[in-house]
Amino acid sequence: MTVYQHPSILIGDPHDARLAANVHPVDWVNPTPAPQYDMVVIGAGTAGLVTAAGAAALGAKVALIESELMGGDCLNVGCVPSKALIHSSRLVADAHGLVHSGYASGSLNVEFSAVMNRLRSVRTQISYHDSADRFKKLGVDMFLGAGKFIDARTVDVAGARLAFKRAVIASGARALIPAIPGLAEARVFTNETIFTLTALPEKCVVVGAGPIGCELGQAFARLGSKVTVITNGAAILPREDVEAAQIIHAGLIRDGADVVVNAKITAVKNGDRLSTLQFTRNGIPEEVPFNAILVATGRAPNIDSLNLTAAGVAFDTRLGVKVDDHLRTTNKRIFAAGDVCSQYKFTHAADAMARIVIQNALFFGRKKVSGLVIPWCTYTSPEVAHVGWTASDAARHTAEIQTVHIAMAEVDRAVLDCEGEGFLKVYVAKKTGQILGATLVGAHAGEMISELTVAMAAGVGLGQLGSVIHPYPTQAEIIKRAGDAYNRQRLTPRAARLLRSILKLNR
Repeated sequence: MTVYQHPSILIGDPHDARLAANVHPVDWVNPTPAPQYDMVVIGAGTAGLVTAAGAAALGAKVALIESELMGGDCLNVGCVPSKALIHSSRLVADAHGLVHSGYASGSLNVEFSAVMNRLRSVRTQISYHDSADRFKKLGVDMFLGAGKFIDARTVDVAGARLAFKRAVIASGARALIPAIPGLAEARVFTNETIFTLTALPEKCVVVGAGPIGCELGQAFARLGSKVTVITNGAAILPREDVEAAQIIHAGLIRDGADVVVNAKITAVKNGDRLSTLQFTRNGIPEEVPFNAILVATGRAPNIDSLNLTAAGVAFDTRLGVKVDDHLRTTNKRIFAAGDVCSQYKFTHAADAMARIVIQNALFFGRKKVSGLVIPWCTYTSPEVAHVGWTASDAARHTAEIQTVHIAMAEVDRAVLDCEGEGFLKVYVAKKTGQILGATLVGAHAGEMISELTVAMAAGVGLGQLGSVIHPYPTQAEIIKRAGDAYNRQRLTPRAARLLRSILKLNR
């Protein structure tokens, strides 16, 4: 089978061969372009796929263009493979926990090749949902090739010209490689290539301590690699609550990883078997050996080849396509969605923005991105989930807000599951009881944050959540406990005196 050549595809692997056949079939024949499309979508990642499928389902004539792999980052090099790897690493950690707790004896030998084989297998199972064949069946004209604007109303792809009434830029983003002397000569991995590994690196350096660096650093450490996570920041996960980041920092160390903060990387010294990352910490030179280096230091928008100037679309090389609150670009006929234009580089955010684009571009909608309530989760152990205001936001409005803090160790099910590490912190408006934001740290935080997200989107106050019956015992009961705690805090001395008076009357 002839397979599309791509850095994230492991040549010779049968699972990846089937993946490529779904998301970039080499024998694909592009359709004859329609005289004009209601919508042309550039990029078949999450934002592009949702836009194209949704618009076609509503009766629009749609063309979808992809130059590389349909499914974008999420399917091929992001959410799907990383969570498959994390799942396996958690199984290994649980098995080690049985031994350390005295429930089992013996040693555990992890077959890393089997872990990666499963990863590629489950990714392939999911891939048909994002495939060229499926979108053709949905009524979308699927074009494989590099799309670029010819003018404000036309896109070129593989020599074909696609005229449009509306266009959507959903070309995503890519991993950034920092300019470090010697790094280009090393075997550098990013999230776009790390899942092609078949052998576990003995020593792995992870440059960057954001979500990707922490998730994959912990996973590789649990699978047996000697991991060093290094960052120039003062702490890991700088966007998260400080207390949450400290818990994850401790978790990384507990799982065998070294964590280096306040580091200034100076060079990579390459060797035959082992290379060395050189850096200074507090002005003192240090170094760490590695035979694999994963760079997770940020992302850049995929806009270089789009010829946006010809279309009258303004952009920033670092931030991406410029859009207004309705996701319209400086060309009123062209919209953008997803990583190419948003600070929220999450699959679920791209999905939400795509739905806004469909309404605003095709049906004169006025939906606003600023109206979205967007949660996110870092899938370390424990997980860190967040929605709305952060601790820094709350600190600027201390007189107006009330903070409710519940330790996960107070929740019976978390104790029973040996998952008592973590907390829930909720920021509430004093006058109204409105939930302004929350951070949740726990084994299943990503699953539980949705209850708070729904409450925020629906205008349900934290006090009301205290009256919602939660099954016992569940870890989600921590949200009910937070509601109860908020209601107790509202019981002023005056109200307490009044209640005592009523009780005396009833005796």
